[in-house]
Amino acid sequence: MAAPLTADTFLNSLRSEGISVTEVGDWRHHNRNQKGAWGSVHGVVIHHTATSGTGTSVQICRDGYDGLPGPLCHGVIDRDGGVHLVGYGRTNHAGAGDGDVLAAVIAERALPPADQANTDGNSRFYGFECVNTGTGGESWPGVQVEAMVRAAAAVCRAHGWTERSVIGHKEWQPGKPDPRGIDMNEFRARVAARLGGRPAPQPSTPPSFPGRDAFGPGKSNSSILALGQQLVRRGFGAAYKVGPSPSWGEADRQNVASFQRAQGWTGQDADGLPGPETWRRLWS
Repeated sequence: MAAPLTADTFLNSLRSEGISVTEVGDWRHHNRNQKGAWGSVHGVVIHHTATSGTGTSVQICRDGYDGLPGPLCHGVIDRDGGVHLVGYGRTNHAGAGDGDVLAAVIAERALPPADQANTDGNSRFYGFECVNTGTGGESWPGVQVEAMVRAAAAVCRAHGWTERSVIGHKEWQPGKPDPRGIDMNEFRARVAARLGGRPAPQPSTPPSFPGRDAFGPGKSNSSILALGQQLVRRGFGAAYKVGPSPSWGEADRQNVASFQRAQGWTGQDADGLPGPETWRRLWS
């Protein structure tokens, strides 16, 4: 049994996995908790939206529609690989599914066929809706699938789960086709590779300081991305509205300055531009 992650831990887990995240409204408190329990949680369900367009898909998943109030998931994964957080807590995404499937997810073993709908899934699973018409005629962009893999891995990593805690809606609820066109065994293999092949969230060997000239307005490089990801890991990512990127922005400066002030520094020592001592302490 696992208690749900806090909203901030959930957010930081996604960003630490290198995902671009957009926070939509007051997503932390937008839920259906008044209708039942949220947790214990046991896994992640992947869906397709059966819609087109990021804006429309995000709005529907946040607000719902006649007969099914929102939120309809925790995060919407767009076709460019961005994740839009629309709710947190109990959401209307999984519905009633097969209790034998839930038992297999908890035990992290092979799934039986989903042939009954006798168990509430909304209280037990995180859900990601992925923008795709679901007709079978629309492809899945590689960048979107990679974001789907990373989002699933982020939750599994935070809970200490394996890839067997990730299922498709079609593996949970009889008659559901989603995510249509995604082979879930292949998808889980990619999640497993991500979990097994990626270093721990805090790198054991800090990257070398690239020099002061690597940072500041107009600069774009992998060191800025690494800096941003480490700031998030250390809890100094509050200024990011989307997430770390290779391009320097005001959010990077604000987050670095926040970290510098936490060291007791003031004035020019807390100007938001990393020097070698800021870099060393950030990874210490």
